[in-house]
Amino acid sequence: MSGRIVAHSNLIEVRQGDSFNIIVQIKKSHHDFDMQGSSLRMQVRDYEDNLLIDKTALNAETDTGKMVFILTPQDTNIPVGDYKVDIELVLPDGAINTIFPTNINKIGVFRITEQVTR
Repeated sequence: MSGRIVAHSNLIEVRQGDSFNIIVQIKKSHHDFDMQGSSLRMQVRDYEDNLLIDKTALNAETDTGKMVFILTPQDTNIPVGDYKVDIELVLPDGAINTIFPTNINKIGVFRITEQVTR
C-alpha cells in the first residue's frame, strides 16, 4: 500500500496506480464514536472541478468509529499531480461535517506521485 496521510497537514499522497487503504477513526471527546447509521464520503476533483474519485467508506468497526476507504489501482491511475479532496461525515439526522482537512481555511490536497513500473 503506497500512500500516506501527512500528519498535521491537509495532504494525502498516493503513488499512481497503487492500492491504498485510508483508515479513519472518529472520536468524540476522546471516546469512540458509534458510526451506526453514519457514513463517510470522499471526493477527489481536479482544479476544473471534474470528479475523479468518489468513494464511500466501508465499516471496519462501526461501534468504535473506524471506517476505511479502499482505493484501487484503477482509482489512483490518474495523471501525476495535485487535486482537491475532502472527507465528509454524514450523520443519521442528515447533518454533514467535513472532517478532512481539519483546517476549515484550507483545501485538502490529494497528490498522485509518479510510478516507474507499469
